[in-house]
Amino acid sequence: MRIPAAPVRPILATVAWSVTWPLTGALTWALVLAAMSQPSPALAQGGAMALASHRAVYDLKLSATRGKRAMNSVRGRILYDFSGNACEGYALQFRQGSELDSGEGKVAVSDLRATSWEEGSAKRLRFHSMNYFDDRLRDQIDGQAEREERGVAIRLTSPNEKAFDLKADLVFPTEQVRRIIAAAGEGKTLLQLAVYDGSDNGEKVYDTLTVIGRAIAPGEPKPADAIASQAAFAGLTRWPVTISYFDRSAADKGGEQTPVYAITFELYENGVSRALILDYGDFVLSGEMTSIEMKDVKPCP
Repeated sequence: MRIPAAPVRPILATVAWSVTWPLTGALTWALVLAAMSQPSPALAQGGAMALASHRAVYDLKLSATRGKRAMNSVRGRILYDFSGNACEGYALQFRQGSELDSGEGKVAVSDLRATSWEEGSAKRLRFHSMNYFDDRLRDQIDGQAEREERGVAIRLTSPNEKAFDLKADLVFPTEQVRRIIAAAGEGKTLLQLAVYDGSDNGEKVYDTLTVIGRAIAPGEPKPADAIASQAAFAGLTRWPVTISYFDRSAADKGGEQTPVYAITFELYENGVSRALILDYGDFVLSGEMTSIEMKDVKPCP
């Protein structure tokens, strides 16, 4: 999840500084893609479970605070709307609103709105985002990325028109989630990927380290959030996953390699994520799934 896309993947303005995460899918957050609407899971081409369409809401609250930039309180909400298939591509609508109280007598409000489309074969990505801070537009990003023979061509139209190439070793947000699920299914515990989702100024690549925990069998224990009412999850395995994001440009300059932020969540084999923990170093947010709406999935012809 940046999970955002997801993401999953996989972008949060705070009182005196700016924090970002990938739009994945996010929720990769990475941060954090779709589930099946049918009780018996459908299969995508190649035998893997298909990423299906859903609309989920996560309520955010402050879980921990530390360091010099301690926060008194944080509350917010993430709306994550994912649809598509491997043939027509995957579309994501993502919105996060947050109220942040630094204890200085003022509550700041941030509002991130982002949309993206990723080709099913992971060759193209289109992205658009607007980041508001106290109802004022702080930044806007528009662009696309296309995988070519020797690398990935980036074309930005906002904040400025710009074209440049990146190394071919990176993946896009939906592809990141699919690779994590595949690695988990194979019993792997570590996965390293470079991820590009068009966030920040559209020029940043993140090196990621994903740690995959022991598989959690269906219903052991049964979740107490919105997923509990969805029959589609009754027979699905899930894994505890932590993704740490590192600024590749810092590594290229020989800078210290500490995570910019980290996302922890439980990832179902069909792509849905629950029980979010977003660690920004100075403070940590938890995200509880309060609603999920399953949508019909159009199968590939």
